[in-house]
Amino acid sequence: MTDERLPFTSHLKELRDRLLVCIIGLAVAFIFTYYFKEKIFHILMQPFIKVMPAKSSFIFTGVTEAFVTYFKISIVMSVFVAAPVILYEFWMFVAPGLYEKEKKYVYPFILFGSICFLSGAVFCYFLVMPITYKFFVSYAADFIIPMPDLKSYMNLTLKLLIVFGLIFELPLVAFYLTKARIINAKMLASKRRYAILGVFIVSAFVTPPDITSQLLMVIPLWGLYEVSILIARIFGRKETTNEGA
Repeated sequence: MTDERLPFTSHLKELRDRLLVCIIGLAVAFIFTYYFKEKIFHILMQPFIKVMPAKSSFIFTGVTEAFVTYFKISIVMSVFVAAPVILYEFWMFVAPGLYEKEKKYVYPFILFGSICFLSGAVFCYFLVMPITYKFFVSYAADFIIPMPDLKSYMNLTLKLLIVFGLIFELPLVAFYLTKARIINAKMLASKRRYAILGVFIVSAFVTPPDITSQLLMVIPLWGLYEVSILIARIFGRKETTNEGA
């Protein structure tokens, strides 16, 4: 940790400069994602299109709804594209307050954090969303034709992708909290029953109101919690062994 103390105004100036870099990164990423907005839109529509009845179609009821949907998709995807820049600028801002042994974890954190988030989004896209949308479409009949509006579908899709991406970060968060000695395996194991209850509560709030979607979130989240206990046990033991040496 550096002993040099900078005045408060210097910290504000540095924060402003790094926020400016993040905004520029987001702007450049937005140009890229907006250019490919139709392709991104088509990819995000596939889970529902594959289970959509023959006479069904998407609609938009507002004059600006289609434009706003494309714009929203581009903004969300630009955050994903610019994530390495945002994480790097955040790291460079807090790095002066860290010890040297802590600084070496930044690049693995960015790499594995991105992999975990992408894995959660892929899991949601290829497994959760098809099953969820197929369940809802199953209520269609000859006189009940699903005509989902564009805004509602895309809001739900983007929310599910983001939520599952964040959920899959749990083992990585457990690793760093174990390294920081904030948690340990014994603590996580003793709180298992409360964690499981929390898993059901969270899934009830963030998933559609059907048991299938909720179980598709509960099962992997519970599994990731158990993986987090294992990670805390392994790396917490290594930390203790290194100290003993």
